[in-house]
Amino acid sequence: GHLNPAVSLAMVILGKLKIWKFPVYVAAQMLGAFVGAAAVFGLYYDAFMDFTSGILSVTGINATGHIFASYPGRHLTVLGGFVDQVVGTGMLVLCILAVVDGRNIGAPRGVEPLAVGLILLGISVSMGLNCGYPLNPARDLGPRLFTAAAGWGMEVFRYGCVQIRVCSAVQVQVCFCTSVF
Repeated sequence: GHLNPAVSLAMVILGKLKIWKFPVYVAAQMLGAFVGAAAVFGLYYDAFMDFTSGILSVTGINATGHIFASYPGRHLTVLGGFVDQVVGTGMLVLCILAVVDGRNIGAPRGVEPLAVGLILLGISVSMGLNCGYPLNPARDLGPRLFTAAAGWGMEVFRYGCVQIRVCSAVQVQVCFCTSVF
């Protein structure tokens, strides 16, 4: 059930995960996302170099940074992004808890991963327009750290807003907008 740091934090709040384990789970989730981004970059390295002529960027006609991390749409305000992430992450955590709770009917044993995958699909298809569906801080920050190190540079933190999700019920969003840098 520890799909992302928001879910792990919900498990801590509900007493299903010891607080001292929380940083370990978050570190593992961030590392997994970082390694996943590195694997995608390695697998498609030749395509990236061909498409960008070796100039990796987040903006412009040959922008490729958005492949790894989520950037908000130009139409989105900070408040709109905050509400989008609170609602989406809340839905995700609530649905996951409903599936894994033994007191619920939930999903049949062994089908839980499929149920969670379908939940993710439904939320991402219905709510992906505003932010590109970064409901998972590890999914957004891990690959963003990789792209910063792999050649996109600090531009990955300057375009749009970097949103750090802390939890599902009371979500904190920290924006470092282009004008800050």
